[in-house]
Amino acid sequence: MRFLTFLASRFVAGDNAQEAAGVVRGLNQDALLASLDFLGENVTSRDEAIRATEEYVGLLKLIAQAEIDCNVSVKLSQLGLGLDEGLGRDNLDRLLSEAARLNNFVRLDMEGSEWTQRTLDVFFSFFPSKYRCVGVVIQAALRRSERDIQDLVRAGARVRLCKGAYKEPAAIAYQSREEVNASYDHLAKLLLKAPRPAFATHDDERILNAVEAANAAGLKPGDFEIQMLYGLRASRWRELARQGHAMRVYVPYGSHWFPYFCRRLRERKENIAFVLRHSFK
Repeated sequence: MRFLTFLASRFVAGDNAQEAAGVVRGLNQDALLASLDFLGENVTSRDEAIRATEEYVGLLKLIAQAEIDCNVSVKLSQLGLGLDEGLGRDNLDRLLSEAARLNNFVRLDMEGSEWTQRTLDVFFSFFPSKYRCVGVVIQAALRRSERDIQDLVRAGARVRLCKGAYKEPAAIAYQSREEVNASYDHLAKLLLKAPRPAFATHDDERILNAVEAANAAGLKPGDFEIQMLYGLRASRWRELARQGHAMRVYVPYGSHWFPYFCRRLRERKENIAFVLRHSFK
């Protein structure tokens, strides 16, 4: 527990929104953007879902008051969609309404494969007919992702592309690192036709390939984002920012770090080696 607490203190930006906002302010001073994530998912009661929604609404207000360059990321299971479809949609509607009022942006994080279609269905029920201040995440490891990105590009959606940390069966997901990397590079090129695509990866080769494809497509560095997790490769964030790239750091906060962190390590064994390798640099 002592060791896990040490790791959590590196990868989680405090227990509350005020502490997290202070971290974001420091990132902004280094020309880094941020996305705040209030830890907690798969809530088990309506009260938990409502409290999470209220936390995010308050977070958006705090971002505006603090005048920090930051948006938010949220999981639909945290808003209660797994408990009650109407509850989850109502909570998301409230969150998006506040984001629109404050001219901010909400990213719907993607959870395990059982949530993929459900998340996209909810996303398209709000975008673009009711809100344009919302984007979504697509995982390169899933075999269905090319079709999903084509649909999202046609709709003009903002998409964050990640490799995908979840352990999924071979029938629906690529299993080898080589296959996932090839899928990522292919999807990154498709995504260049969407507004402000975001490439979330710590893999330098994936970053280089995405940047080269963007340059070939005529995009400028500020037209797309590179995203990484708080606590990992901080010197690389700053290097990319100095090169003129829009570099966004995904910053989780909150007291629910233990299940979040342990699940991330449990899902793929290579996550453990990656985290340990970069924890002491």
